[in-house]
Amino acid sequence: MAAADGPRLDGTVVLVTGAGAGMGRAEAVLLAARGARV
Repeated sequence: MAAADGPRLDGTVVLVTGAGAGMGRAEAVLLAARGARV
């Protein structure tokens, strides 16, 4: 899924557990690309 496929998250703060590797990292990168503060 590309970052452009979802809603913009500018100004949203998110906490991703397990963001150091694997699926958690992929999700954190995607959320950051959409504008969230991770």
